[in-house]
Amino acid sequence: MFSLGSWLPAWPGLAWGWALLDTLLQGLVGACAVSVLCSLLKVYLYIQCLNDPERQAEKEAIRAQRWVLEPLHVMVLTGVLALVGSRVTALVVLEFSLRAISTHLSLGKGAHSSQLYLLCQYSLGCGVSCGLSFLLEGAPHSTCNLLLAAGLAGLLATYARRLARHVCTLYELHSRARYCGVCILLLASGHGIPRLLRNALAITFAVADLAAVALINRDFLSTAEAVRFWTPLTICYTLLVIYMQEGSQQSVYQTVLVRMGGLFILLLTVGRWTDIFHIFISLLGELCCLIRAGVMLDVCQRQ
Repeated sequence: MFSLGSWLPAWPGLAWGWALLDTLLQGLVGACAVSVLCSLLKVYLYIQCLNDPERQAEKEAIRAQRWVLEPLHVMVLTGVLALVGSRVTALVVLEFSLRAISTHLSLGKGAHSSQLYLLCQYSLGCGVSCGLSFLLEGAPHSTCNLLLAAGLAGLLATYARRLARHVCTLYELHSRARYCGVCILLLASGHGIPRLLRNALAITFAVADLAAVALINRDFLSTAEAVRFWTPLTICYTLLVIYMQEGSQQSVYQTVLVRMGGLFILLLTVGRWTDIFHIFISLLGELCCLIRAGVMLDVCQRQ
């Protein structure tokens, strides 16, 4: 029987055939989730800047972003998430979850940080991909399920992108004229977007964390092997969280380099050589997400 993987070259952490299609679909769903997150944040930040006379320059900067690059970013992020192995994906998810909990506790009850939502872009993609990989593992019709999930995710991402474009183009006019239902709804309840995102992200990362722990533990044959991996991992993550709290004023790019550097050193001691390759791919994905959201990050930092 014809097998695609029988004559194609091997690639670290990547399978050919139907497994490759499943991996690409998982990456596509994760990339679409990131696109929805960014579109909703763009809507929220634009409305906030529009309502503040002193932030009109920031409003124009958000409006001036190139919409044609959105599909390109989804394609690039899909490829990155498809290349990254399940172990590194799980580690990225667990690291961000600890960082998010620490940040939430330091902000106080009821507070939110739009910048944290932007910093979780790549981790969100990894979380969705990791969760789908775990939930559909061994399912008889996993490819069909992923096709349906990718179709739904693509539809949501398209409508969220259209909403952001509509708001940046016509919200200022429609909010005054009061004849557009979408703009009237945002005028009344647009301030609730961060709460909606917080609840959605909490559910997503709760599932992703369980999946991440299960995916990591399946590689261990004994409890001793698991302890040898989790002990340095816990120490590394604790030090990273403490460093992030003490160096809260550092640039987001420096933060990414420190986090990926910590995971790189950790995997040099307890990981595989393919994990090292996946760390560099993850760094590329993180930088891609941050560069794309550069304008919104500047707005959040000024805020």
